[in-house]
Amino acid sequence: MMQEKETKKEEREIVIPGETIVSGEDYLPGEGTRREKEEIIAERYGLVEQSGKLVKVIPLSGVFIPRRGNVIIGQVIDISFNGWMTDINAPYSSFLPLMEVPRFIDKNNISEFMDIGDFFSAKIFSIKQKGIDLTFDGKGLGKLEDGMIVFINPNKVPRVIGKEGSMIKLIKDETNCKITVGQNGLVWIKGEKVEDELFAKKAIMFVTEKSFVNGLTEKVQKFLQEEKEK
Repeated sequence: MMQEKETKKEEREIVIPGETIVSGEDYLPGEGTRREKEEIIAERYGLVEQSGKLVKVIPLSGVFIPRRGNVIIGQVIDISFNGWMTDINAPYSSFLPLMEVPRFIDKNNISEFMDIGDFFSAKIFSIKQKGIDLTFDGKGLGKLEDGMIVFINPNKVPRVIGKEGSMIKLIKDETNCKITVGQNGLVWIKGEKVEDELFAKKAIMFVTEKSFVNGLTEKVQKFLQEEKEK
């Protein structure tokens, strides 16, 4: 009986608000769920994900909900005397203060370092009522030069990254591209050739389209192999 339950969870069943997901005091309600006596109830439409005793519902679509510590990809939309106003695909305004860039920048001409329209990777270090503050203080953060930007549903980001980064590593290795996946659904791809970048983009879109399928890693490996043989 236990095996049946586990198999059902692997299929990542879809639930609707008000539906009972599991019953038992051992289970813990995660995001998108609530407890009612012994039952864990879905609070939103989406996919059930169970890790250990924690049960949550991942929305099938929706906007990026920013959290402190998220690594995101953003775009400069305006410049002020003390930093950059940015768009990070979030419901709130976002700002990168000059003091959060760990390198010397001419305060009289900060657009020389990063101008309107430029893309960058940053980390969310503060979320306030008036907006989000970003920082470049961290490994691999900064202005993104050249390459291409791809937009995906923010809810598909965990599948594109994979368990402990396994999926994105596979795509990087097979396409010879540098790839940064923002938690906000923007992906930066940079390869030596445009063809490599387009190949990586195709693989990422394949993952987002098949994100609910079992054995996804094997299917992606097969897809990459078949594409290379074309």
